[in-house]
Amino acid sequence: MANPKSSEARQAYIDKNPFQGFKISDNSVLEKLQGRHPCPKCGKSRKFFCYTCYVPLAELEGVLPVVKLPLKIDIIKHKHEIDGKSTAGHAAILAPYDVSIYTYPDIPDYSDENVVLIFPSQQAISIDQLVKENSYDSIVNRNSEPLEELPKGFNRSTLMKTALKTCDPITVNNSNYLPINRAIFIDSTWNQSKGIFKDNRIKKIPCVVIQNRISQFWRHQKGSPRWYLATIEAIHQFVLELHLHCWGLNPDYKGISNCFTETVLKEFDTLYRNHPNAYNGQYDNLLYFFQHMYDLIHAYYDHDNLYAYKRRLM
Repeated sequence: MANPKSSEARQAYIDKNPFQGFKISDNSVLEKLQGRHPCPKCGKSRKFFCYTCYVPLAELEGVLPVVKLPLKIDIIKHKHEIDGKSTAGHAAILAPYDVSIYTYPDIPDYSDENVVLIFPSQQAISIDQLVKENSYDSIVNRNSEPLEELPKGFNRSTLMKTALKTCDPITVNNSNYLPINRAIFIDSTWNQSKGIFKDNRIKKIPCVVIQNRISQFWRHQKGSPRWYLATIEAIHQFVLELHLHCWGLNPDYKGISNCFTETVLKEFDTLYRNHPNAYNGQYDNLLYFFQHMYDLIHAYYDHDNLYAYKRRLM
């Protein structure tokens, strides 16, 4: 069945099976784990993993998939973000060697790191632009440049609805070199994130913006559109885009259509590569818990009746 043409109809089609094509490990073991169990570190009652210690329950030790990321990820949580409702812990459990979580204002010193902040600031650059830079200094300088004129209807403060036509064509860098070794995500509501961004320790970090993607998060944020992603969705989108522009896209991978708007997908012809490193679901297991929780929510509630999915698409 061909995807419908209108953005609303196309999204309704995707919403019927939003994880179709993703290469997510079988998570039926989560269904078999009944009740809550003590955290092996703090002893508090938890389900699947401890969201304060960031360790899996003893019953799941050695069972969960482990995702290897191409760089380190730091998540800065707002102190009022509810741990049990946040998806930040998913990343720390599933990519334990590459993800760290901090609660603002207690954050590391990033002054000597090649680090970027995933945040739609007015000077934010795309990942396509990021991977074309040959040094971290050039990224810093680019973030300091005056804004180029944006096409009508675009606003960097609300992410990008499509690939900017002012950018060069989407290409594959074909290199193992990345000009950065760490990326930072803010885990909070949109209004809370703007407060954290004002901190001078954060504001001086070069910003990168990801492409638009429709969220499947069931947690409603009043007044926000559906392309405000859950933290784990944003991390998956970022490392996916980074991988695409560095090593290309395997032609057999089918999950890509759920990660980009149709307009952007039309520009992906140049990304296909028959190469062992081309993207073929390497980071999809970041959505391991997310998919399980999505299925659980939808077993009890009708998709069309949940406020989170009634938000505007664009």
